[in-house]
Amino acid sequence: MQEFVIPFGQLGIGDVGKVGGKNASLGEMVVQLSSLGIRIPEGFATTAAAFRLFLRENGLEEVIQTELAKLDRQHFTNLQSVSTQIKTRILGASLPKGLAEQVIAAYRKLAKGADEELGLAVRSSATAEDLPGASFAGQHDSFLNVKGEKGLLKKVLACFASLYNARAIKYRYDKGFSGSSIALSVGVQRMVRADLGSSGVLFTLDPESGFDQVVLVTGCWGLGENIVQGTVIPDEFVVFKPTLLQGKRAILSKKMGSKSKTLVYAEDGGVVNRDTSVKKQEQWVLQEVEVEQLARWALLIEKHYQMPMDIEWAKDGITGNLYIVQARPETIHAGKDSLIQTEYTLLEQGKVLVTGVAIGSGISSGKIRILHSPAEGHLLEEGEILLTEITNPDWDPVLKRAAAIITTKGGRTSHAAIVARELGTLALVGAEGAFKALQTGDLVTLSNASGKLGIIYEGQLKWKETLHDFRGLQLPHTQAQLILADPEKAFSTALFPNQGVGLMRMEFVIANSIRIHPMALVHWEELKNKKEKGEIAKICRGYADKKEYFVDTLAQAVGTIAAAFYPKEVMLRMSDFKSNEYAHLLGGSQFEVGEENPMLGFRGAFRYTHERYKAAFLLECEAVKRVREDMGLTNLNVMIPFCRSPEEGKKVRDLMDSVGLKQKKNGLKLYVMAEIPANVIQAAKFAEIFDGFSIGSNDLTQLTLGVDRDSEIMGDIFDETNPSVLWMIAELIRVAKPKGKKVGLCGQAPSDLPEFTQYLITQEIDSISFQADALLSGIQTMLAAEKKLNKTQSKS
Repeated sequence: MQEFVIPFGQLGIGDVGKVGGKNASLGEMVVQLSSLGIRIPEGFATTAAAFRLFLRENGLEEVIQTELAKLDRQHFTNLQSVSTQIKTRILGASLPKGLAEQVIAAYRKLAKGADEELGLAVRSSATAEDLPGASFAGQHDSFLNVKGEKGLLKKVLACFASLYNARAIKYRYDKGFSGSSIALSVGVQRMVRADLGSSGVLFTLDPESGFDQVVLVTGCWGLGENIVQGTVIPDEFVVFKPTLLQGKRAILSKKMGSKSKTLVYAEDGGVVNRDTSVKKQEQWVLQEVEVEQLARWALLIEKHYQMPMDIEWAKDGITGNLYIVQARPETIHAGKDSLIQTEYTLLEQGKVLVTGVAIGSGISSGKIRILHSPAEGHLLEEGEILLTEITNPDWDPVLKRAAAIITTKGGRTSHAAIVARELGTLALVGAEGAFKALQTGDLVTLSNASGKLGIIYEGQLKWKETLHDFRGLQLPHTQAQLILADPEKAFSTALFPNQGVGLMRMEFVIANSIRIHPMALVHWEELKNKKEKGEIAKICRGYADKKEYFVDTLAQAVGTIAAAFYPKEVMLRMSDFKSNEYAHLLGGSQFEVGEENPMLGFRGAFRYTHERYKAAFLLECEAVKRVREDMGLTNLNVMIPFCRSPEEGKKVRDLMDSVGLKQKKNGLKLYVMAEIPANVIQAAKFAEIFDGFSIGSNDLTQLTLGVDRDSEIMGDIFDETNPSVLWMIAELIRVAKPKGKKVGLCGQAPSDLPEFTQYLITQEIDSISFQADALLSGIQTMLAAEKKLNKTQSKS
């Protein structure tokens, strides 16, 4: 008898033509990876030959060809009717006797020994599916918690019919696949009781930037279809591959999603969505050890397939065991050249209407069109931005015509997010509140130019686009480093040619992510402003110790940037707020004093050892220590700003030593910002304390010339190329170099003034740091200056 059903344990990746990409991949993992400890639920697959036999015995081949020949291939006006005609005929046909018998026999073998009637996942797997460049994600149907022999046979037939879903026909046409050349295999797999546990999707790279040194794990309570369809906003975990392999704490960041729905088994078979309790919404779906276990499995799978992977996982709520239930190639970033980047910058500010998770990098503007179902797709006009709740594959033809996509639900692994990336269309997912804030016809600007946060602004704002083409670019002998503050942009910026980060601004993280004055967390019980105390309690939800919120959030942000550039150096400047800036943080007014001139007041190194801030500085140190020691990111070094005297420097160094953040321990380097004339005048003494200098040209210019850097009236004489400023820079380099101390510069001037960059090269500075949008021109200026000096160049 011909073999129409094959167990997963007898399949491999070479069987795509026999059982489709999805089933071939499952077989490959069962055979090749189970021995490595990866759990894959048992199952079997029907063959392409079985599908073709089904068509022949029911006389369907000619019917299908006739109907497809009627298809309007220009506008697809009759796509739905062609699909309906074919599917109706398939669903009215019968499975060949031999096929049905083999399916039932395989099912009985699979169910043998089960304590209860076995729940099955029945999934379609087309013979062109899950190939690089064509994922076919969601084009064909899958069914969960299928019960009994009759139920199974019925769903096999339904899977066969789904090969001719309207969306699948259109997708094949767009991808250039011939309908007659594709067959459908059905995968039948034992269900993991994730309805009582959790499940989700993971990628072996960052799906936005394509940065390949992380694993993104997303998860929700119950069955994972809620994530795929975008019904819920899931929990997210980002895991760093190199330190995971070193056995370090490799989770760079965690973000708790609302997880408002839980997909569970229905009593009579099938599934039903229920509201998630508030208590479970505020719990993580995975423990950290489980996240790292899934990430380790993901690395084994990626290594085996030799390509980035998109993987589905499930956790059994009864046994607590983790499983991999699907794996397919990641198709979005395949073939992309990371050395060509377009940077987008808003030139105007507008009223923020709604925010969400940014999918794709860029800015778009247009009128809002609210649609509630794909059937309303004809209402979407050219250039409009689609707003809806969630999408599924039936939306695909509509999504292709949208200038941008907004969904009120879903996360970075939802259907809308995946399709948007595939189409190269900007999207904003998880935009809760968008239906209240936006109406059809509203003119808005969607900005995905700020990392993971996407923002909808009122009106049409102006923006600029900067193309960075780094192909063939050499890196200079003098190190070309970056100025960076936003961890959301770290992965994409790290793809630029660079030699590390010369300045990471801690205060950006405190202002934008933490938002709370650290001393308000230290003295939580003593806060006087009840309204602010309530806001702080809400922000710190899930942290019994409010100080831990500060340390954890800061460590995640700093760790993300350190990981993005690992093993290159990342120089973190400890907080450098002025008292008026600190006062604007939640709870800040209680802990800050008013100053006539905050620029010259309670800031920098003096603040760190003062009793009014010392406890907060120790929290900063704890976060740095966590990144270097627990996460293993020893490429992170520390810089002390606004240090007025060598004595201040010693006090800060000794305080750091006292909490275990010791200079030179695991290679820790301690730099000082050179931004006060005293840093130059006493450079030799500062060099005895610190490992190097980083010139802050803005403050150094201000204090050398006595010019307020923020004064519009004095703007014309604020000049980094003034001879006095240039002398300060040259003198610092002259003193530091013989002592083996490196000197870098991280002000704004190199990004704006090519002649200033050339001067630094002539003085043999060790590194120059640029804003990302000025990196390309900065490197070119450095190369030209070095060429004049006959410097040795090294290829990137």
